Amino acid sequence: MVGYDPEAKCVSTVEAAAAGSASGFVTRVLISPLDVIKIRFQAARRIFQEEGMLAFWKGHVPAQLLSVGYGAVQFMAFESLTKLVHNVTSYNARNSFVHFICGGLSACTATVAVQPVDTLRTRFAAQGEPKIYQNLHHAVVTMYQTEGPRTFYRGLTPTIIAVFPYAGFQFSFYNILQQFSERMISDEGKEGGNVKNLVCGSCAGIISKTLTYPFDLIKKRLQVGGFEHARAAFGQVRIYRGLLDCIRQIMREEGPGGFFKGLSPSLLKAAVSTGLIFFTYELFCSLLCALKNADSPKRKGG
Repeated sequence: MVGYDPEAKCVSTVEAAAAGSASGFVTRVLISPLDVIKIRFQAARRIFQEEGMLAFWKGHVPAQLLSVGYGAVQFMAFESLTKLVHNVTSYNARNSFVHFICGGLSACTATVAVQPVDTLRTRFAAQGEPKIYQNLHHAVVTMYQTEGPRTFYRGLTPTIIAVFPYAGFQFSFYNILQQFSERMISDEGKEGGNVKNLVCGSCAGIISKTLTYPFDLIKKRLQVGGFEHARAAFGQVRIYRGLLDCIRQIMREEGPGGFFKGLSPSLLKAAVSTGLIFFTYELFCSLLCALKNADSPKRKGG
């Protein structure tokens, strides 16, 4: 159900946005602890001992705004783009290459829309004690006054560069795995479609994250730039003058392996989050279809 399908389509673009928002909300609640561990790159036990259980949901409000907004824009754009491909080109909208291109473009659109919230989320999750930002309003005002409006778009260039192939691979591999599973699974086994969506989404997330992880690491390091005083408690602090300087410093000081620091928790997060995103999106789309089909006879009868 992900992507336009003229033979089976029953969800409108607006409903796709609603399903994407709901999917983002549910996924964010469940994977927030993994995100904090990934950004902080600390053991879960240390975070729990020093800051308590609620530390695993640091920055949860801006993170939820990010997930809900991102999910709505991404899936709305993806459904619109795949429908456009079907209507104006000779390409099959279910083609994996089409899903790669449309998935990448939809993610870039969503990224530009929510980048300021992503920066806020990263700052909240990265700060230690004592807190620099007491709440969301305080963070917005402080960052604007001390660093200017451009600070909300720190790391946008590597984000755009990374998000296109990352999302493209997600949608493309999800489509490939779905088609493969449909050929391999018997009709009796197709009843477990929800589990299949979860597994295909998780595998697509692992593949995509592994291929594009260095850009994600660079983005996070640039986003916490100008925020070094709040990071001092976590060890060595590095200052980068931009994308190329960040790449040069990592290569010089940490070697090629530096681009993959924190990969293990990121792969875990990617497997869980991508699986949940596609699983919940397909689930909410199915519910919307069921509600629409149940309502149609009533309208005709009335």
